[in-house]
Amino acid sequence: MNNVSPIIIDEGEARIDVGAMHAKSKVERGIRFTAERQDAEGGRLVWLVWVAVDKTEEGGSYAGATACEMWINSETKRGFKILADHVNKLDYAIKRKIILNEMDEEAKAALKKLLTTHNAEWWERSPEELKNELGG
Repeated sequence: MNNVSPIIIDEGEARIDVGAMHAKSKVERGIRFTAERQDAEGGRLVWLVWVAVDKTEEGGSYAGATACEMWINSETKRGFKILADHVNKLDYAIKRKIILNEMDEEAKAALKKLLTTHNAEWWERSPEELKNELGG
């Protein structure tokens, strides 16, 4: 992970997808997005999570994490997202905020699994607020 990394959570699986930094993640490619939720009717919920990493003398930690929703209908190639929300949440993650309260438990579990398996030491040094939000 870099200073800020985008993580895509889709169908219960979390993965780092640097393409999401420029709205070109694997799930976003080929999808026409609008700010109208009904345009993605019948689609699935996909989370974009911005994770900020701090690196100190003690080592790294996950210092900020914010989640943004997208709805994607792969059949119609249409999607819903609010780009301003994605940009604002990126800014909040950079400022070391933890905003994951909108995510469901399955998505939180997938994020926790990715973070702990990516680097268990970073997880151990991460803020208690992040650990509590993701279920310890």
